[in-house]
Amino acid sequence: MKRIAIYPGTFDPLTNGHLDLVARGSKLVDELVVAILLNSEKGTPLFTVPEREEMIRACTQEFGNVRVATFDGLMVDFARSIGARAVIRGIRAISDYEYEFQMAMMNRRLSPELETLFMMPAEKYTYVSSRMIKGVVQLGGDVTGLVPPLVLERLRSKVPGAAHE
Repeated sequence: MKRIAIYPGTFDPLTNGHLDLVARGSKLVDELVVAILLNSEKGTPLFTVPEREEMIRACTQEFGNVRVATFDGLMVDFARSIGARAVIRGIRAISDYEYEFQMAMMNRRLSPELETLFMMPAEKYTYVSSRMIKGVVQLGGDVTGLVPPLVLERLRSKVPGAAHE
């Protein structure tokens, strides 16, 4: 039986912390699906879903067992629809853990067969979040090294006044 896991999120934008988890998570399963949530409660996205899909595909092409998909509604329903048995969630700090623990328990209630795997990003990315990246870029700060080069290029072209090298 093929071991499929999903790594759900908004990925607006994709960060090197996300890529770190993709790289490490892809080693644990036969197939890792980076699943972009279509309707997030996180406000207006900077990048459209097609833009995020394209960037994630380009940044994960080196991994032969990673694919990108989108979903709407309950993550457990999407996981069930593709035969996923695990969900990977990143945890940077204790505050992340509290929220992720609650979500994992609800997901377990809704889909007992779905396991949640908590992973911490590399230490150098423990403070990096998509929200922080967007805020820094919008204020003219440089996020080189915190996002993949392609994402940095797209941020610079999308945000007026974004820092350039």
